Amino acid sequence: MRKLVISFVAACGAAACAFAADAAGVCGYVDPFVGTAGTGHTFPSACVPFGLIQAGPDTGNGDWDHCSGYRYGDSSIFGFSQTHLNGTGCPDLGDVRILPFVAESVPESVSYDKASESAKPGFYSVTLAGGIKVEVSATERCAIYRISYPKGARIRLLVDPRWCITRRSPVSSCIRFADVAPDGKTGVSGKVVVNNWVKRTYAFKMEFSRPFSSERDLVFDFGASQGEPFMVKVALSALGGVSDAERNLAVELPGWDFDRVASAADAKWSKMLSRVTVEGSDDQKRNFYTSLYHLFIQPNDISDAGQAPYYSTLSTWDTFRAAHPLYTILVPEIVPGLVRSMQRQGEFTGYLPIWTLWGRDNQCMIGTHSVPVLVDAYLKGFPGDWENVYAQIKETLTKKHEGRYKEQWDVLDKYGYYPFDLINGGQSVSRTMECAYDDWCAGKMAEKLGRADDAAFFFKRSGNWRNVFDASVGLARGKDSKGKWREPFNPYALGYGEKSDFTEGNAFQYTWHVMQDPDGLVEAMGGRDAFVKRLDGLFDQPEKVEGDVLDVTGLIGQYVHGNEPSHHVIYFYTLVGERDKTARRVRDVFDKFYLPKPDGLCGNDDCGQMSAWYVFSALGFYPFNPCGGTYVLGAPQVACAKLKVKSGELKVVARNFSAENKYVKSVTFNGKPLDKTIEHADLMVGGELVFEMTAK
Repeated sequence: MRKLVISFVAACGAAACAFAADAAGVCGYVDPFVGTAGTGHTFPSACVPFGLIQAGPDTGNGDWDHCSGYRYGDSSIFGFSQTHLNGTGCPDLGDVRILPFVAESVPESVSYDKASESAKPGFYSVTLAGGIKVEVSATERCAIYRISYPKGARIRLLVDPRWCITRRSPVSSCIRFADVAPDGKTGVSGKVVVNNWVKRTYAFKMEFSRPFSSERDLVFDFGASQGEPFMVKVALSALGGVSDAERNLAVELPGWDFDRVASAADAKWSKMLSRVTVEGSDDQKRNFYTSLYHLFIQPNDISDAGQAPYYSTLSTWDTFRAAHPLYTILVPEIVPGLVRSMQRQGEFTGYLPIWTLWGRDNQCMIGTHSVPVLVDAYLKGFPGDWENVYAQIKETLTKKHEGRYKEQWDVLDKYGYYPFDLINGGQSVSRTMECAYDDWCAGKMAEKLGRADDAAFFFKRSGNWRNVFDASVGLARGKDSKGKWREPFNPYALGYGEKSDFTEGNAFQYTWHVMQDPDGLVEAMGGRDAFVKRLDGLFDQPEKVEGDVLDVTGLIGQYVHGNEPSHHVIYFYTLVGERDKTARRVRDVFDKFYLPKPDGLCGNDDCGQMSAWYVFSALGFYPFNPCGGTYVLGAPQVACAKLKVKSGELKVVARNFSAENKYVKSVTFNGKPLDKTIEHADLMVGGELVFEMTAK
């Protein structure tokens, strides 16, 4: 598999990258089927960057394998719904399913010709049993279907607003209440209340290209096909009513020109993906541009047409680590809108976002990692109402909020850690360490705003990780309110929830969750040499999983690339002067865990975080501490890359890059030597970042 990742097709000089003409365009290298098998939980649905709509097939629901509603190896399709989640570990959405069919009765699902299935950015196509060809494209808030029934067959269509991806039995389990009715003979509209991961309400408006002849229980018959395509348009409103959905349809899909819509979607993706140009093999480009594609699917703008953006689908426990820092480089224009959206969410719930879906917070996971996202934007100089943002941060991290059982600030402040015998919900070590990181970020903002007392308070809290680090074993470990370590102690034991001290991980993985104080962790482990030995030991441990935690995948020893808490760990090596080991481990991860095929991802894409790690690491630097704009140098995995940045163009050149030359001899930026890090402000000015590659 090595050649898939490291081969390249053009030589690269030291001063500039020679990029070959690309007749296929960047969209031609995106494979939406990557990650749709195995544990990736991605989907091939049609969408545009950051859009509300992801319209496409559902091949199953009601289990962990179908969190996105689609799995590559399934043999039948239950229908086509308008919304999907990219790479999450929990299922939801699947709004307004439609199912075209020709049989006399409504089938539960329809088999399809796998060879006919195709997808690219903004487009999906498949041929169902009975010869029904379905093509799908999308705008930000609307989907359009071109459905070709065999000539002479009855055109029948099920419209199902009670379908959901969460459960097999949608009516009883999803608690969907739908006020839906046909609009004359050419459409249907309604408002639906959903109670799944979050409780939400949405409205939709659907139009047909020809009038129906009969309807019963939202099963529509349009008469016999004359061979011409039958078309369906669907618009959603996440925040308003049917009139808002109607307006979205009128603004974004006023006609029936399917090819125009698909072409416009392709153009939007091409413009977005072209912000980075890489030189390399076709497989390298497939990996790279598919990763960018997954990164830009979300966050999703849930506003109605003409309104200011309101971004949701904020999986911040995952995405604060690399996805959001990458947004500040590649799509800085959305960052102020993200800041305002998080503020708005905080005003609605009383606390800043944890994990938001369609404007509601499901409180999934731990910490409040919108805090580092906001502080990072502030420290990088983005515009914002920063005084009020800071007030929200302080309120969120110090005051009790109704319904948030995972925040027990009085306990944290009394003990300096979360004692496992006093708290609700378990995860005592992980919660202590992740909250400590958020506190460090709050302290940095308070410090820059001149709030010395607040800064001192938050910086003190940020050191709480030390209170759950057991120097006698060199690992993080649960502690009770008497100060006694949990016994028995099994560092391999994985857990999540009430009965574990960890969140989707174990002691081996969480010990390194000290991005705010790497020097402190080195000191706590006994100095540099002892630290390197223990870090080496992480990768040399047996690759075993003890416990039923589905998210722990992609193991190298006890390093877990398939889940986010490990993502910064490889870059510790650079910080302690072992750059070759960073290069070696980055190459290992690329070779094993990012492959251009349906099961090519080793873990959930998690709303673009897995993909963001790939993009950063391919370019040769990574936000070890994702707040503040310092990137740790690694080893690039593409020969050449050009990025459009704020003040011009950034060129990344890996001189002498090859299969053998995977290590870095030296690094310069605009001719000046670099050692371990590079700053965001320098990258945004542009210039040339040159890595001299070597075999050792």
